[in-house]
Amino acid sequence: MSSQTQRRRPYAARVPIEERREQILDAAIRIIVRDGYDRVSIDAIAKEAGVTRPVVYGAYDGLGPLLLALLDRQQVRAMAQLLAALPDEADPDDLDALIDVTVATMVRQLREDPLTWQPILLAGHGTPDAVRSRIDADRELVRHHVAVLIDSVLPGSDSEVLAHAVLAVLEHFGRLVLEDPDRFDTDRLVAAVRSVLDPLIRPAG
Repeated sequence: MSSQTQRRRPYAARVPIEERREQILDAAIRIIVRDGYDRVSIDAIAKEAGVTRPVVYGAYDGLGPLLLALLDRQQVRAMAQLLAALPDEADPDDLDALIDVTVATMVRQLREDPLTWQPILLAGHGTPDAVRSRIDADRELVRHHVAVLIDSVLPGSDSEVLAHAVLAVLEHFGRLVLEDPDRFDTDRLVAAVRSVLDPLIRPAG
Protein backbone atom coordinates (compact mmCIF):
# COMPACT_ATOMS: atom_id res chain seq x y z
CA MET A 1 0.00 0.00 0.00
CA SER A 2 1.32 3.44 -0.87
CA SER A 3 2.52 5.56 2.01
CA GLN A 4 0.52 8.43 0.59
CA THR A 5 -3.21 8.18 1.01
CA GLN A 6 -5.16 9.66 -1.84
CA ARG A 7 -7.77 12.07 -0.57
CA ARG A 8 -11.19 11.97 -2.10
CA ARG A 9 -14.06 14.36 -1.89
CA PRO A 10 -16.74 13.42 0.63
CA TYR A 11 -19.32 11.20 -0.97
CA ALA A 12 -22.85 12.63 -1.07
CA ALA A 13 -25.18 9.86 -0.03
CA ARG A 14 -28.06 9.12 -2.36
CA VAL A 15 -31.26 10.79 -1.24
CA PRO A 16 -34.63 11.24 -2.97
CA ILE A 17 -34.43 14.00 -5.56
CA GLU A 18 -37.06 16.20 -3.88
CA GLU A 19 -35.19 16.00 -0.59
CA ARG A 20 -31.95 16.84 -2.39
CA ARG A 21 -33.57 19.85 -4.07
CA GLU A 22 -34.81 21.14 -0.73
CA GLN A 23 -31.32 20.71 0.73
CA ILE A 24 -29.81 22.71 -2.13
CA LEU A 25 -32.43 25.47 -1.91
CA ASP A 26 -31.85 25.69 1.85
CA ALA A 27 -28.14 26.15 1.19
CA ALA A 28 -28.84 28.85 -1.40
CA ILE A 29 -31.10 30.87 0.91
CA ARG A 30 -28.51 30.71 3.70
CA ILE A 31 -25.90 32.17 1.36
CA ILE A 32 -28.27 34.93 0.23
CA VAL A 33 -29.10 35.94 3.80
CA ARG A 34 -25.51 35.74 5.03
CA ASP A 35 -23.53 36.98 2.03
CA GLY A 36 -25.93 38.53 -0.48
CA TYR A 37 -27.15 37.54 -3.92
CA ASP A 38 -23.87 38.42 -5.61
CA ARG A 39 -22.12 35.62 -3.71
CA VAL A 40 -24.49 32.90 -4.91
CA SER A 41 -22.93 30.44 -7.33
CA ILE A 42 -23.08 26.72 -8.02
CA ASP A 43 -19.71 26.30 -6.29
CA ALA A 44 -20.85 28.24 -3.22
CA ILE A 45 -24.12 26.33 -3.01
CA ALA A 46 -22.37 22.97 -3.35
CA LYS A 47 -19.93 23.89 -0.58
CA GLU A 48 -22.70 25.17 1.69
CA ALA A 49 -24.78 22.02 1.14
CA GLY A 50 -21.78 19.71 1.58
CA VAL A 51 -22.13 18.16 -1.87
CA THR A 52 -20.29 18.29 -5.19
CA ARG A 53 -21.12 20.39 -8.24
CA PRO A 54 -22.48 17.37 -10.16
CA VAL A 55 -24.95 16.76 -7.32
CA VAL A 56 -26.24 20.32 -7.64
CA TYR A 57 -26.48 19.99 -11.42
CA GLY A 58 -28.29 16.70 -10.95
CA ALA A 59 -31.02 18.58 -9.11
CA TYR A 60 -31.12 21.76 -11.21
CA ASP A 61 -29.99 22.51 -14.76
CA GLY A 62 -28.10 25.61 -13.69
CA LEU A 63 -28.02 28.60 -11.38
CA GLY A 64 -30.91 30.35 -13.14
CA PRO A 65 -33.43 27.51 -12.74
CA LEU A 66 -32.20 26.94 -9.18
CA LEU A 67 -32.79 30.55 -8.16
CA LEU A 68 -36.18 30.58 -9.88
CA ALA A 69 -37.19 27.47 -7.91
CA LEU A 70 -35.96 29.15 -4.73
CA LEU A 71 -37.97 32.28 -5.49
CA ASP A 72 -41.11 30.21 -6.10
CA ARG A 73 -40.65 28.24 -2.88
CA GLN A 74 -40.00 31.28 -0.71
CA GLN A 75 -42.95 33.12 -2.21
CA VAL A 76 -45.31 30.26 -1.41
CA ARG A 77 -43.98 29.97 2.14
CA ALA A 78 -44.23 33.68 2.87
CA MET A 79 -47.74 34.07 1.48
CA ALA A 80 -49.00 30.99 3.32
CA GLN A 81 -47.65 32.32 6.61
CA LEU A 82 -49.04 35.81 6.07
CA LEU A 83 -52.50 34.64 5.10
CA ALA A 84 -52.53 32.30 8.09
CA ALA A 85 -51.82 35.28 10.36
CA LEU A 86 -54.47 37.55 8.82
CA PRO A 87 -58.06 36.49 9.55
CA ASP A 88 -60.72 36.67 6.86
CA GLU A 89 -63.05 38.51 9.21
CA ALA A 90 -62.98 40.07 12.66
CA ASP A 91 -65.26 41.31 15.41
CA PRO A 92 -65.47 45.12 15.14
CA ASP A 93 -66.17 45.25 18.88
CA ASP A 94 -62.92 43.46 19.75
CA LEU A 95 -60.18 45.08 17.70
CA ASP A 96 -57.65 44.53 20.48
CA ALA A 97 -58.01 40.78 20.04
CA LEU A 98 -57.51 41.15 16.29
CA ILE A 99 -54.29 43.11 16.79
CA ASP A 100 -52.99 40.86 19.57
CA VAL A 101 -53.51 37.58 17.73
CA THR A 102 -52.27 38.87 14.37
CA VAL A 103 -49.10 40.44 15.75
CA ALA A 104 -48.30 37.50 18.03
CA THR A 105 -48.71 35.08 15.12
CA MET A 106 -46.48 37.16 12.87
CA VAL A 107 -43.78 37.48 15.52
CA ARG A 108 -43.80 33.71 16.01
CA GLN A 109 -43.48 33.17 12.25
CA LEU A 110 -40.55 35.58 12.02
CA ARG A 111 -38.76 33.87 14.88
CA GLU A 112 -39.40 30.35 13.59
CA ASP A 113 -38.56 31.03 9.95
CA PRO A 114 -36.23 34.03 9.67
CA LEU A 115 -34.63 32.73 6.48
CA THR A 116 -37.92 33.22 4.65
CA TRP A 117 -38.45 36.76 5.91
CA GLN A 118 -34.97 38.27 5.93
CA PRO A 119 -34.67 38.48 2.12
CA ILE A 120 -38.15 40.06 2.01
CA LEU A 121 -38.14 42.57 4.85
CA LEU A 122 -34.40 43.25 4.82
CA ALA A 123 -33.89 43.21 1.05
CA GLY A 124 -30.77 45.26 0.43
CA HIS A 125 -28.63 46.42 -2.45
CA GLY A 126 -27.98 43.68 -4.95
CA THR A 127 -31.44 42.14 -4.69
CA PRO A 128 -32.37 41.16 -8.27
CA ASP A 129 -35.18 43.05 -9.97
CA ALA A 130 -37.13 39.80 -10.41
CA VAL A 131 -37.09 39.25 -6.65
CA ARG A 132 -38.14 42.83 -5.91
CA SER A 133 -40.98 42.52 -8.41
CA ARG A 134 -42.26 39.39 -6.67
CA ILE A 135 -42.01 41.07 -3.27
CA ASP A 136 -43.91 44.13 -4.53
CA ALA A 137 -46.62 41.98 -6.15
CA ASP A 138 -47.10 39.94 -2.98
CA ARG A 139 -47.19 43.11 -0.90
CA GLU A 140 -50.08 44.34 -3.04
CA LEU A 141 -51.96 41.07 -2.49
CA VAL A 142 -51.50 41.34 1.27
CA ARG A 143 -52.46 45.01 1.24
CA HIS A 144 -55.68 44.13 -0.58
CA HIS A 145 -56.43 41.43 2.01
CA VAL A 146 -55.86 43.95 4.80
CA ALA A 147 -58.13 46.48 3.06
CA VAL A 148 -60.94 43.92 2.81
CA LEU A 149 -60.49 43.13 6.50
CA ILE A 150 -60.63 46.84 7.38
CA ASP A 151 -63.83 47.23 5.35
CA SER A 152 -65.39 44.45 7.41
CA VAL A 153 -64.67 46.14 10.74
CA LEU A 154 -64.72 49.80 9.71
CA PRO A 155 -67.31 50.19 6.95
CA GLY A 156 -67.13 53.57 5.27
CA SER A 157 -63.47 54.15 6.15
CA ASP A 158 -60.74 54.77 3.59
CA SER A 159 -59.58 51.16 3.70
CA GLU A 160 -57.02 51.64 0.92
CA VAL A 161 -55.07 54.30 2.81
CA LEU A 162 -55.47 52.50 6.14
CA ALA A 163 -54.19 49.26 4.60
CA HIS A 164 -51.02 51.07 3.48
CA ALA A 165 -50.52 52.36 7.03
CA VAL A 166 -51.20 49.01 8.70
CA LEU A 167 -48.84 47.12 6.40
CA ALA A 168 -46.09 49.72 6.86
CA VAL A 169 -46.35 49.36 10.64
CA LEU A 170 -46.28 45.56 10.52
CA GLU A 171 -43.29 45.52 8.16
CA HIS A 172 -41.37 47.97 10.33
CA PHE A 173 -41.86 45.95 13.49
CA GLY A 174 -41.09 42.78 11.55
CA ARG A 175 -37.68 44.22 10.71
CA LEU A 176 -37.07 44.90 14.39
CA VAL A 177 -37.75 41.25 15.22
CA LEU A 178 -35.36 40.04 12.52
CA GLU A 179 -32.59 42.48 13.42
CA ASP A 180 -32.75 42.13 17.21
CA PRO A 181 -35.10 39.32 18.31
CA ASP A 182 -33.88 39.29 21.92
CA ARG A 183 -34.59 42.97 22.40
CA PHE A 184 -38.08 43.03 20.89
CA ASP A 185 -40.22 40.35 22.52
CA THR A 186 -43.81 39.56 21.59
CA ASP A 187 -45.53 41.44 24.43
CA ARG A 188 -43.52 44.57 23.75
CA LEU A 189 -44.31 44.51 20.05
CA VAL A 190 -48.01 43.80 20.56
CA ALA A 191 -48.24 46.82 22.87
CA ALA A 192 -46.34 49.00 20.40
CA VAL A 193 -48.45 47.98 17.41
CA ARG A 194 -51.60 48.58 19.43
CA SER A 195 -50.49 52.09 20.35
CA VAL A 196 -49.76 52.92 16.70
CA LEU A 197 -52.80 51.29 15.10
CA ASP A 198 -55.48 52.08 17.67
CA PRO A 199 -55.92 55.72 16.58
CA LEU A 200 -56.08 54.60 12.95
CA ILE A 201 -58.53 51.73 13.08
CA ARG A 202 -60.62 52.24 16.21
CA PRO A 203 -63.99 53.80 15.43
CA ALA A 204 -64.47 57.25 16.91
CA GLY A 205 -66.96 57.18 19.72
